[in-house]
Amino acid sequence: MSLVSIIMPYYKKKFYVEDSIKSILSQSYQNFEIILINDEAGVQNNEFLKKIQDLDPRIKLIVNEKNLGAGESRNKAITYAKGDYIAFCDCDDLWKKTKLENQLKFMSNYKVDFSFTGFEIIDVKGKIIGSRKAEKIIDYNELKRSCDIGLSTVILKKKFFENKKFQFANLKTKEDYVLWIKLAENKVRMFGLDEPLGSWRKSKESLSSSTLQKLSDGYKVYRIYLKYNVIKSLVYLFILSINFLLKK
Repeated sequence: MSLVSIIMPYYKKKFYVEDSIKSILSQSYQNFEIILINDEAGVQNNEFLKKIQDLDPRIKLIVNEKNLGAGESRNKAITYAKGDYIAFCDCDDLWKKTKLENQLKFMSNYKVDFSFTGFEIIDVKGKIIGSRKAEKIIDYNELKRSCDIGLSTVILKKKFFENKKFQFANLKTKEDYVLWIKLAENKVRMFGLDEPLGSWRKSKESLSSSTLQKLSDGYKVYRIYLKYNVIKSLVYLFILSINFLLKK
């Protein structure tokens, strides 16, 4: 059985993180480690997170000396990972009980190195308010027009991170989108398992809910990371925004 390293950056998610951790600990597939990285520098929450660490010996707690942001925290946590596979779960999201089992079986059957799944959208109280399907295959041209991969659903081979160009971007939002695009640009095949194996929590406090922040970071995806000119960056940002609105 392959070891899966699950990366979880923590920042201001005190009311949700324990439920997220427990949804992982209750997995039907049990060969995993959880790398919980505290990015809330200067806040006295170490004791709280240490209690969560005590829930299971497979939980490793890393504390950032200064705030790095979710993307850089994930990059750092991956360097501690011992698994053959890397998975991600944000500290307010949840996994279904068979998430790892079903997804790893899917990856093995189809000889896939990168997979993602469908997911439910829940509110702050855990009520289902929507859902997202997973496309069968997403290629580079499709991906740069629409971000249709839920971070907390992704599992990929750790080997990709041996190449330093495959890292999360230093952005407040869409830091994962940059990584997916870079992988797709380099012919990494991305396969979707259309089962709702996780729950993404939507809240007003979430950075991903800030329209201005998303527009700013979306522009940076194309202008800075893909190195498009200003006009091309704005055109792709417009297409990305329209596709986002169509999914609402």
